[in-house]
Amino acid sequence: MIGRFAPSPTGPLHFGSLLAALASYLEAKKSQGKWLVRMEDLDKPREMKGAAEDILRTLEAYALYWDGEIVYQSKRNDLYQSALNQLNIDKRTYACSCSRKEIQDSAINSQIGIEGIIYPGTCREKHITKTPHAIRVKTLDQNISFEDIIQGHVTQNLAKQIGDFVIKRADGLFAYQLSVVVDDYLQGITHIVRGADLLDSSTRQIYLQDLLGYQHIQYAHIPAAHNQQGEKLSKQTLAQAILAKDASKNLYQALCFLGQRPPADLSAEKTEQILNWAMDNWNINKVPKQKSTEI
Repeated sequence: MIGRFAPSPTGPLHFGSLLAALASYLEAKKSQGKWLVRMEDLDKPREMKGAAEDILRTLEAYALYWDGEIVYQSKRNDLYQSALNQLNIDKRTYACSCSRKEIQDSAINSQIGIEGIIYPGTCREKHITKTPHAIRVKTLDQNISFEDIIQGHVTQNLAKQIGDFVIKRADGLFAYQLSVVVDDYLQGITHIVRGADLLDSSTRQIYLQDLLGYQHIQYAHIPAAHNQQGEKLSKQTLAQAILAKDASKNLYQALCFLGQRPPADLSAEKTEQILNWAMDNWNINKVPKQKSTEI
């Protein structure tokens, strides 16, 4: 088994990030597998200076030690371009010059999907050559299904629920869906444990895996943590950074959130003792089968 944790360096780690890191770490280590860390730093305009180094220091403070070298997506554009070239050759893509406003203005005649307006395919047959333009992948009117270890059976029809989606942005940056699929394949990732806020991305990633001839991955989506206002913990909702001095307390609370029911006296132990207990007792089947839970 090879698992991974792939944060974006747009700010420090918060409790929601810790849940994904801890669950993916324990699932890999319980099976004597490897746990890799990848820095998803493609979106340089959103990156916070020093955040990548801070994230790594925090993982070490929480005794979440990774295997191998850190992979930085910003250094792998040639690999993403190679995958895009393959999709272009296979005629799976097309250029799109639609602005966000143009797509928004088409809402009257467009369907609404699980992430908002379904792109109506305006540029699909236009053979756009002017720049700047994005690159979209053509979706098919067929169901894509998989069994999530935690959330159970998941089915989506990309054409009807998502639409043709962007894999390279008009500003030249490779989109999340393509880069993550390429990296997971090249790093040999077999299991992905992450927040349920990314559950709807999984079918797009499976679709790209199929188009590129990659093997499928086993997914497990833990509940996303939300605050009292119902907002998912994130940098955008100003989630507080987790501190090194609170490692034992936060690890204990994370195990409780993940349904592992650690003994009360464990909360007073050192970080290493808490993790040792967690590795001995980790059971992913105890994780609540919910998409979101309040902390």
